Amino acid sequence: MRAHDPALGRPPGAGRYRPLAAVLAAMGVALTGTRISVIALPWFVLVTTGSATQTGLMAFCEMAPYVAVKAFAGPLVDRTGPRVISWSTDVVSAATAFSIPLLHSLDRLSFWLLLPLVALIGAARGPGDLAKEIMIPEAAERAHVPLERATGLSGVTERLASTVGPAAGGSLVALLGPMAGLVVIGVCFASGSAVIALALPRGMGVPAAPGPGDRQPGYWTRFGQGFRFLRGEPLLLTVIVMVGITNLLDAAFATVLMPVWAKESGNGPSAIGLNSSVMGIAAVGGSLIAAAVAHRLRRRLVFFAGFLLAGAPRFLVLAADVPGWAVLTVFAVAGFGAGFLNPILGAIAFERVPRRLLGRVNALGDSVAWSGIPLGGMAAGAAVASFGLVPALVAGGVVYFLTTSLAGLRPEWRQMDRLRAKSVPQQTVSPPGVPQGAPDPATRTAPEP
Repeated sequence: MRAHDPALGRPPGAGRYRPLAAVLAAMGVALTGTRISVIALPWFVLVTTGSATQTGLMAFCEMAPYVAVKAFAGPLVDRTGPRVISWSTDVVSAATAFSIPLLHSLDRLSFWLLLPLVALIGAARGPGDLAKEIMIPEAAERAHVPLERATGLSGVTERLASTVGPAAGGSLVALLGPMAGLVVIGVCFASGSAVIALALPRGMGVPAAPGPGDRQPGYWTRFGQGFRFLRGEPLLLTVIVMVGITNLLDAAFATVLMPVWAKESGNGPSAIGLNSSVMGIAAVGGSLIAAAVAHRLRRRLVFFAGFLLAGAPRFLVLAADVPGWAVLTVFAVAGFGAGFLNPILGAIAFERVPRRLLGRVNALGDSVAWSGIPLGGMAAGAAVASFGLVPALVAGGVVYFLTTSLAGLRPEWRQMDRLRAKSVPQQTVSPPGVPQGAPDPATRTAPEP
Protein backbone atom coordinates (compact mmCIF):
# COMPACT_ATOMS: atom_id res chain seq x y z
CA MET A 1 0.00 0.00 0.00
CA ARG A 2 1.06 3.58 -0.64
CA ALA A 3 0.77 6.13 2.10
CA HIS A 4 -1.71 8.96 1.86
CA ASP A 5 0.03 12.33 1.29
CA PRO A 6 -1.64 14.81 3.66
CA ALA A 7 0.16 17.75 2.11
CA LEU A 8 -1.56 17.15 -1.19
CA GLY A 9 -4.90 16.06 0.23
CA ARG A 10 -5.26 12.77 -1.66
CA PRO A 11 -3.49 9.45 -2.27
CA PRO A 12 -0.60 9.72 -4.74
CA GLY A 13 -2.35 7.55 -7.33
CA ALA A 14 -5.68 9.42 -7.45
CA GLY A 15 -5.38 11.44 -10.65
CA ARG A 16 -1.96 12.62 -9.63
CA TYR A 17 -0.87 13.42 -13.18
CA ARG A 18 -3.83 15.72 -13.82
CA PRO A 19 -2.21 18.94 -12.51
CA LEU A 20 0.97 18.47 -14.55
CA ALA A 21 -0.96 17.43 -17.65
CA ALA A 22 -3.25 20.47 -17.33
CA VAL A 23 -0.41 22.96 -16.96
CA LEU A 24 1.48 21.42 -19.87
CA ALA A 25 -1.67 21.43 -22.01
CA ALA A 26 -2.32 25.10 -21.26
CA MET A 27 1.29 25.94 -22.03
CA GLY A 28 1.11 23.94 -25.24
CA VAL A 29 -1.95 25.60 -26.74
CA ALA A 30 -0.89 29.12 -25.69
CA LEU A 31 2.60 28.62 -27.09
CA THR A 32 1.15 27.20 -30.31
CA GLY A 33 -0.82 30.41 -30.72
CA THR A 34 2.32 32.43 -30.11
CA ARG A 35 4.26 30.44 -32.72
CA ILE A 36 1.52 30.99 -35.29
CA SER A 37 1.65 34.73 -34.61
CA VAL A 38 5.37 34.78 -35.37
CA ILE A 39 4.52 33.88 -38.97
CA ALA A 40 1.12 35.51 -39.42
CA LEU A 41 1.80 39.00 -38.05
CA PRO A 42 5.22 39.70 -39.67
CA TRP A 43 3.99 38.30 -42.99
CA PHE A 44 0.86 40.47 -42.87
CA VAL A 45 2.91 43.62 -42.26
CA LEU A 46 5.55 42.69 -44.83
CA VAL A 47 3.11 42.00 -47.69
CA THR A 48 0.85 44.97 -46.91
CA THR A 49 3.61 47.56 -46.39
CA GLY A 50 6.58 46.02 -48.23
CA SER A 51 8.79 47.42 -45.47
CA ALA A 52 11.24 45.38 -43.41
CA THR A 53 11.60 48.39 -41.08
CA GLN A 54 7.86 48.48 -40.31
CA THR A 55 7.92 44.72 -39.81
CA GLY A 56 10.66 45.20 -37.22
CA LEU A 57 8.67 48.03 -35.58
CA MET A 58 5.68 45.72 -35.23
CA ALA A 59 7.87 43.11 -33.50
CA PHE A 60 9.20 45.82 -31.17
CA CYS A 61 5.69 46.91 -30.22
CA GLU A 62 4.81 43.35 -29.23
CA MET A 63 7.92 42.45 -27.29
CA ALA A 64 8.72 45.74 -25.49
CA PRO A 65 5.49 45.55 -23.42
CA TYR A 66 6.07 41.82 -22.92
CA VAL A 67 9.44 42.43 -21.32
CA ALA A 68 8.45 45.56 -19.39
CA VAL A 69 5.27 44.11 -17.87
CA LYS A 70 6.86 40.76 -17.09
CA ALA A 71 9.75 42.45 -15.27
CA PHE A 72 7.37 43.94 -12.71
CA ALA A 73 4.79 41.15 -12.63
CA GLY A 74 6.70 38.78 -10.32
CA PRO A 75 5.58 40.20 -6.95
CA LEU A 76 1.99 40.41 -8.21
CA VAL A 77 2.01 36.78 -9.36
CA ASP A 78 3.50 35.66 -6.03
CA ARG A 79 0.84 37.56 -4.09
CA THR A 80 -2.24 36.92 -6.27
CA GLY A 81 -1.35 33.41 -7.35
CA PRO A 82 -0.33 32.18 -10.80
CA ARG A 83 -3.66 30.50 -11.56
CA VAL A 84 -5.72 33.72 -11.66
CA ILE A 85 -3.00 35.61 -13.52
CA SER A 86 -2.69 32.86 -16.16
CA TRP A 87 -6.35 32.46 -17.16
CA SER A 88 -7.20 36.17 -16.97
CA THR A 89 -4.28 37.32 -19.14
CA ASP A 90 -5.04 34.61 -21.69
CA VAL A 91 -8.58 35.98 -21.94
CA VAL A 92 -7.16 39.42 -22.75
CA SER A 93 -4.80 37.95 -25.37
CA ALA A 94 -7.62 35.98 -27.00
CA ALA A 95 -10.00 38.95 -27.17
CA THR A 96 -7.31 41.17 -28.68
CA ALA A 97 -6.28 38.56 -31.24
CA PHE A 98 -9.92 38.15 -32.35
CA SER A 99 -10.29 41.93 -32.69
CA ILE A 100 -7.54 42.20 -35.35
CA PRO A 101 -9.26 40.15 -38.11
CA LEU A 102 -12.60 41.70 -37.13
CA LEU A 103 -11.26 45.23 -37.66
CA HIS A 104 -9.55 44.13 -40.87
CA SER A 105 -12.82 42.72 -42.23
CA LEU A 106 -14.48 46.07 -41.47
CA ASP A 107 -11.64 47.91 -43.24
CA ARG A 108 -10.76 49.67 -39.96
CA LEU A 109 -7.32 48.18 -39.38
CA SER A 110 -4.51 50.59 -40.15
CA PHE A 111 -0.85 49.91 -39.41
CA TRP A 112 -0.90 52.45 -36.57
CA LEU A 113 -3.94 50.79 -35.00
CA LEU A 114 -2.34 47.35 -35.35
CA LEU A 115 0.66 48.43 -33.26
CA PRO A 116 -1.23 49.11 -29.98
CA LEU A 117 -3.25 45.91 -30.41
CA VAL A 118 -0.07 43.89 -30.83
CA ALA A 119 1.39 45.72 -27.81
CA LEU A 120 -1.63 44.69 -25.70
CA ILE A 121 -1.13 41.04 -26.66
CA GLY A 122 2.52 41.30 -25.65
CA ALA A 123 1.69 42.98 -22.34
CA ALA A 124 -0.80 40.22 -21.46
CA ARG A 125 1.48 37.40 -22.60
CA GLY A 126 4.29 38.38 -20.21
CA PRO A 127 2.54 37.66 -16.89
CA GLY A 128 0.58 34.79 -18.48
CA ASP A 129 3.73 32.97 -19.56
CA LEU A 130 5.35 33.60 -16.18
CA ALA A 131 2.34 32.24 -14.29
CA LYS A 132 2.33 28.98 -16.24
CA GLU A 133 6.09 28.52 -15.82
CA ILE A 134 6.04 28.83 -12.04
CA MET A 135 3.20 26.31 -11.66
CA ILE A 136 5.45 23.55 -13.03
CA PRO A 137 7.21 22.79 -9.70
CA GLU A 138 3.90 22.52 -7.80
CA ALA A 139 2.43 20.35 -10.55
CA ALA A 140 5.52 18.11 -10.41
CA GLU A 141 5.16 17.70 -6.65
CA ARG A 142 1.50 16.77 -6.95
CA ALA A 143 2.34 14.25 -9.69
CA HIS A 144 5.34 12.90 -7.73
CA VAL A 145 7.52 13.53 -10.80
CA PRO A 146 11.19 14.60 -10.47
CA LEU A 147 11.61 18.28 -11.20
CA GLU A 148 14.22 17.68 -13.89
CA ARG A 149 11.80 15.40 -15.69
CA ALA A 150 8.97 17.92 -15.37
CA THR A 151 11.24 20.57 -16.88
CA GLY A 152 12.12 18.18 -19.69
CA LEU A 153 8.42 17.59 -20.37
CA SER A 154 7.89 21.34 -20.36
CA GLY A 155 10.66 21.60 -22.94
CA VAL A 156 9.05 18.88 -25.03
CA THR A 157 5.75 20.77 -24.87
CA GLU A 158 7.44 23.96 -26.01
CA ARG A 159 9.15 22.13 -28.87
CA LEU A 160 5.92 20.48 -29.96
CA ALA A 161 4.32 23.92 -30.06
CA SER A 162 7.29 25.09 -32.09
CA THR A 163 6.56 22.28 -34.54
CA VAL A 164 2.78 22.47 -34.81
CA GLY A 165 2.60 26.27 -34.62
CA PRO A 166 4.88 27.14 -37.55
CA ALA A 167 3.45 24.34 -39.69
CA ALA A 168 -0.09 25.50 -39.01
CA GLY A 169 0.88 29.14 -39.33
CA GLY A 170 2.69 28.68 -42.62
CA SER A 171 -0.14 26.62 -44.09
CA LEU A 172 -2.87 28.99 -42.90
CA VAL A 173 -1.08 32.06 -44.19
CA ALA A 174 -0.30 30.45 -47.53
CA LEU A 175 -3.84 29.09 -48.08
CA LEU A 176 -6.17 31.51 -46.29
CA GLY A 177 -4.08 34.57 -45.49
CA PRO A 178 -2.64 35.94 -42.22
CA MET A 179 -6.03 36.94 -40.75
CA ALA A 180 -7.03 33.28 -40.57
CA GLY A 181 -3.94 32.72 -38.47
CA LEU A 182 -5.07 35.47 -36.06
CA VAL A 183 -8.40 33.69 -35.53
CA VAL A 184 -6.57 30.48 -34.64
CA ILE A 185 -4.30 32.43 -32.29
CA GLY A 186 -7.37 33.70 -30.43
CA VAL A 187 -8.77 30.17 -30.16
CA CYS A 188 -5.45 28.93 -28.73
CA PHE A 189 -5.32 31.59 -26.01
CA ALA A 190 -8.98 31.03 -25.12
CA SER A 191 -8.36 27.28 -24.82
CA GLY A 192 -5.35 27.83 -22.55
CA SER A 193 -7.41 30.09 -20.31
CA ALA A 194 -10.18 27.48 -20.01
CA VAL A 195 -7.76 24.68 -19.12
CA ILE A 196 -6.16 26.65 -16.29
CA ALA A 197 -9.46 27.96 -14.93
CA LEU A 198 -11.38 24.68 -15.06
CA ALA A 199 -9.00 21.69 -15.14
CA LEU A 200 -6.57 22.40 -12.31
CA PRO A 201 -7.41 20.94 -8.89
CA ARG A 202 -8.91 23.32 -6.38
CA GLY A 203 -6.26 25.01 -4.30
CA MET A 204 -3.52 24.74 -6.92
CA GLY A 205 -1.78 27.87 -8.15
CA VAL A 206 -2.85 30.01 -5.22
CA PRO A 207 -0.53 32.06 -2.99
CA ALA A 208 0.69 30.45 0.21
CA ALA A 209 -1.40 31.41 3.22
CA PRO A 210 0.53 33.59 5.69
CA GLY A 211 1.14 32.21 9.15
CA PRO A 212 -0.50 33.65 12.26
CA GLY A 213 0.80 37.14 12.86
CA ASP A 214 2.82 37.19 9.62
CA ARG A 215 2.88 40.52 7.88
CA GLN A 216 2.69 40.50 4.11
CA PRO A 217 5.55 42.54 2.60
CA GLY A 218 4.66 45.29 0.15
CA TYR A 219 5.16 45.18 -3.59
CA TRP A 220 8.52 46.95 -3.69
CA THR A 221 9.84 44.91 -0.77
CA ARG A 222 9.01 41.73 -2.68
CA PHE A 223 10.55 43.13 -5.84
CA GLY A 224 13.76 44.04 -3.97
CA GLN A 225 14.01 40.56 -2.47
CA GLY A 226 14.06 38.99 -5.91
CA PHE A 227 16.55 41.53 -7.22
CA ARG A 228 18.96 41.04 -4.32
CA PHE A 229 18.84 37.26 -4.67
CA LEU A 230 19.53 37.34 -8.38
CA ARG A 231 22.36 39.85 -7.96
CA GLY A 232 24.10 37.41 -5.59
CA GLU A 233 24.06 34.51 -8.09
CA PRO A 234 26.91 35.05 -10.59
CA LEU A 235 26.22 31.83 -12.53
CA LEU A 236 22.56 32.68 -13.09
CA LEU A 237 23.45 36.26 -14.03
CA THR A 238 26.01 35.08 -16.57
CA VAL A 239 23.52 32.63 -18.09
CA ILE A 240 20.86 35.33 -18.32
CA VAL A 241 23.15 37.86 -20.02
CA MET A 242 24.33 35.34 -22.61
CA VAL A 243 20.80 34.18 -23.29
CA GLY A 244 19.73 37.81 -23.60
CA ILE A 245 22.14 38.33 -26.49
CA THR A 246 21.13 35.12 -28.25
CA ASN A 247 17.45 35.97 -27.79
CA LEU A 248 18.02 39.31 -29.51
CA LEU A 249 19.59 37.50 -32.45
CA ASP A 250 16.82 34.87 -32.50
CA ALA A 251 14.21 37.64 -32.55
CA ALA A 252 15.95 39.31 -35.47
CA PHE A 253 16.06 35.99 -37.28
CA ALA A 254 12.44 35.00 -36.64
CA THR A 255 10.66 38.30 -37.13
CA VAL A 256 12.60 39.89 -40.02
CA LEU A 257 15.51 37.94 -41.53
CA MET A 258 13.65 34.70 -42.20
CA PRO A 259 10.48 36.36 -43.59
CA VAL A 260 12.61 38.57 -45.87
CA TRP A 261 14.58 35.50 -47.00
CA ALA A 262 11.31 33.66 -47.74
CA LYS A 263 10.01 36.62 -49.75
CA GLU A 264 13.20 37.34 -51.70
CA SER A 265 13.89 33.68 -52.45
CA GLY A 266 10.33 33.13 -53.67
CA ASN A 267 9.77 30.29 -51.22
CA GLY A 268 6.97 32.11 -49.41
CA PRO A 269 5.54 31.57 -45.91
CA SER A 270 5.24 27.82 -46.41
CA ALA A 271 9.05 27.61 -46.38
CA ILE A 272 9.11 29.38 -43.01
CA GLY A 273 6.66 26.86 -41.63
CA LEU A 274 8.50 23.87 -43.10
CA ASN A 275 11.94 24.92 -41.82
CA SER A 276 10.55 25.81 -38.40
CA SER A 277 8.64 22.54 -38.15
CA VAL A 278 11.70 20.47 -39.06
CA MET A 279 13.67 22.28 -36.40
CA GLY A 280 10.83 21.76 -33.92
CA ILE A 281 10.57 18.02 -34.62
CA ALA A 282 14.31 17.59 -34.11
CA ALA A 283 14.12 19.69 -30.94
CA VAL A 284 11.39 17.42 -29.57
CA GLY A 285 13.73 14.48 -30.04
CA GLY A 286 16.56 16.30 -28.31
CA SER A 287 14.27 17.34 -25.45
CA LEU A 288 13.02 13.77 -24.95
CA ILE A 289 16.58 12.47 -24.76
CA ALA A 290 17.54 15.28 -22.37
CA ALA A 291 14.53 14.58 -20.15
CA ALA A 292 15.59 10.94 -19.89
CA VAL A 293 19.34 11.35 -19.32
CA ALA A 294 19.88 14.99 -18.26
CA HIS A 295 20.97 13.97 -14.76
CA ARG A 296 23.87 11.95 -16.26
CA LEU A 297 25.18 14.59 -18.67
CA ARG A 298 28.16 16.87 -18.25
CA ARG A 299 26.21 20.06 -18.30
CA ARG A 300 28.78 22.54 -19.51
CA LEU A 301 29.92 20.42 -22.44
CA VAL A 302 26.39 19.64 -23.62
CA PHE A 303 25.22 23.21 -23.05
CA PHE A 304 27.81 24.85 -25.28
CA ALA A 305 27.68 22.06 -27.86
CA GLY A 306 23.91 22.59 -28.07
CA PHE A 307 24.32 26.32 -28.66
CA LEU A 308 27.04 25.69 -31.24
CA LEU A 309 24.63 23.56 -33.27
CA ALA A 310 21.53 25.65 -32.66
CA GLY A 311 22.77 29.16 -33.33
CA ALA A 312 25.07 30.42 -36.05
CA PRO A 313 24.50 27.67 -38.67
CA ARG A 314 20.89 28.77 -39.23
CA PHE A 315 21.97 32.29 -40.16
CA LEU A 316 24.80 31.17 -42.41
CA VAL A 317 22.84 28.57 -44.36
CA LEU A 318 20.21 31.15 -45.35
CA ALA A 319 23.00 33.49 -46.48
CA ALA A 320 24.41 30.78 -48.76
CA ASP A 321 22.84 29.82 -52.08
CA VAL A 322 22.16 26.18 -51.22
CA PRO A 323 19.33 23.78 -52.11
CA GLY A 324 16.29 23.48 -49.90
CA TRP A 325 17.31 20.06 -48.59
CA ALA A 326 20.55 21.55 -47.22
CA VAL A 327 18.61 24.27 -45.39
CA LEU A 328 16.30 21.65 -43.87
CA THR A 329 19.29 19.54 -42.76
CA VAL A 330 20.90 22.48 -40.96
CA PHE A 331 17.61 23.37 -39.25
CA ALA A 332 17.17 19.74 -38.13
CA VAL A 333 20.65 19.64 -36.57
CA ALA A 334 20.02 23.03 -34.95
CA GLY A 335 16.77 21.81 -33.43
CA PHE A 336 18.39 18.69 -32.00
CA GLY A 337 21.04 20.79 -30.28
CA ALA A 338 18.48 23.28 -28.98
CA GLY A 339 16.46 20.50 -27.36
CA PHE A 340 19.15 19.94 -24.71
CA LEU A 341 19.37 23.53 -23.48
CA ASN A 342 16.27 24.16 -21.35
CA PRO A 343 16.50 20.98 -19.22
CA ILE A 344 20.07 21.90 -18.27
CA LEU A 345 19.12 25.47 -17.44
CA GLY A 346 16.15 24.24 -15.45
CA ALA A 347 18.33 21.92 -13.36
CA ILE A 348 20.71 24.79 -12.55
CA ALA A 349 17.86 26.98 -11.41
CA PHE A 350 16.32 24.19 -9.32
CA GLU A 351 19.51 24.13 -7.27
CA ARG A 352 19.67 27.85 -6.69
CA VAL A 353 16.29 29.60 -6.30
CA PRO A 354 14.04 29.25 -3.21
CA ARG A 355 10.39 28.49 -3.91
CA ARG A 356 9.16 31.59 -2.06
CA LEU A 357 11.07 33.79 -4.54
CA LEU A 358 9.86 31.88 -7.57
CA GLY A 359 7.80 34.56 -9.30
CA ARG A 360 10.11 37.45 -8.48
CA VAL A 361 13.36 35.84 -9.59
CA ASN A 362 11.80 34.25 -12.66
CA ALA A 363 10.21 37.54 -13.73
CA LEU A 364 13.44 39.48 -13.36
CA GLY A 365 15.53 36.80 -15.04
CA ASP A 366 13.13 36.49 -17.95
CA SER A 367 12.87 40.24 -18.43
CA VAL A 368 16.65 40.66 -18.56
CA ALA A 369 17.05 37.69 -20.90
CA TRP A 370 14.27 39.01 -23.13
CA SER A 371 15.29 42.66 -22.97
CA GLY A 372 17.01 42.51 -26.35
CA ILE A 373 14.09 40.84 -28.13
CA PRO A 374 12.13 44.04 -28.81
CA LEU A 375 15.25 45.50 -30.44
CA GLY A 376 16.03 42.39 -32.49
CA GLY A 377 13.41 42.98 -35.17
CA MET A 378 14.18 46.70 -35.42
CA ALA A 379 17.93 46.08 -35.68
CA ALA A 380 17.41 43.42 -38.33
CA GLY A 381 15.05 45.65 -40.29
CA ALA A 382 17.56 48.50 -40.23
CA ALA A 383 20.41 46.15 -41.20
CA VAL A 384 18.51 44.70 -44.16
CA ALA A 385 17.48 48.17 -45.33
CA SER A 386 21.07 49.47 -45.07
CA PHE A 387 23.24 46.54 -46.15
CA GLY A 388 20.97 43.88 -47.62
CA LEU A 389 19.83 40.47 -46.44
CA VAL A 390 23.01 38.41 -46.91
CA PRO A 391 25.36 40.75 -44.95
CA ALA A 392 22.78 40.94 -42.15
CA LEU A 393 22.58 37.13 -41.97
CA VAL A 394 26.36 36.69 -41.97
CA ALA A 395 26.82 39.32 -39.26
CA GLY A 396 24.14 37.69 -37.12
CA GLY A 397 25.77 34.28 -37.44
CA VAL A 398 29.21 35.60 -36.50
CA VAL A 399 27.91 37.44 -33.43
CA TYR A 400 25.95 34.35 -32.36
CA PHE A 401 29.04 32.15 -32.62
CA LEU A 402 31.24 34.58 -30.68
CA THR A 403 28.63 35.03 -27.94
CA THR A 404 28.06 31.34 -27.31
CA SER A 405 31.75 30.38 -27.64
CA LEU A 406 33.62 33.14 -25.82
CA ALA A 407 31.13 33.16 -22.94
CA GLY A 408 32.30 29.66 -22.00
CA LEU A 409 35.69 31.03 -20.99
CA ARG A 410 34.23 32.81 -17.95
CA PRO A 411 34.95 31.07 -14.62
CA GLU A 412 31.30 31.00 -13.50
CA TRP A 413 30.49 28.24 -15.97
CA ARG A 414 32.62 25.77 -14.02
CA GLN A 415 29.87 25.75 -11.38
CA MET A 416 27.39 24.13 -13.77
CA ASP A 417 28.56 20.61 -12.96
CA ARG A 418 29.61 21.22 -9.37
CA LEU A 419 26.16 22.51 -8.42
CA ARG A 420 24.62 19.18 -9.39
CA ALA A 421 25.62 17.67 -6.04
CA LYS A 422 24.50 20.72 -4.03
CA SER A 423 20.79 20.75 -4.70
CA VAL A 424 19.06 22.88 -2.07
CA PRO A 425 16.00 21.25 -0.52
CA GLN A 426 12.69 22.90 -1.42
CA GLN A 427 14.36 25.31 -3.82
CA THR A 428 12.86 24.86 -7.20
CA VAL A 429 11.94 27.11 -10.03
CA SER A 430 11.70 27.15 -13.77
CA PRO A 431 14.79 28.64 -15.34
CA PRO A 432 15.10 32.39 -15.03
CA GLY A 433 15.71 34.13 -18.29
CA VAL A 434 14.58 31.22 -20.37
CA PRO A 435 12.02 32.47 -22.89
CA GLN A 436 8.64 29.65 -23.82
CA GLY A 437 8.43 30.81 -26.77
CA ALA A 438 10.11 33.60 -28.74
CA PRO A 439 8.33 36.15 -29.85
CA ASP A 440 8.63 33.49 -30.52
CA PRO A 441 11.52 33.18 -30.47
CA ALA A 442 9.60 31.86 -29.47
CA THR A 443 12.58 31.48 -27.79
CA ARG A 444 12.94 31.18 -24.23
CA THR A 445 16.44 29.93 -23.89
CA ALA A 446 16.83 27.60 -26.70
CA PRO A 447 16.74 29.20 -30.09
CA GLU A 448 13.60 29.10 -32.15
CA PRO A 449 13.32 29.90 -35.82
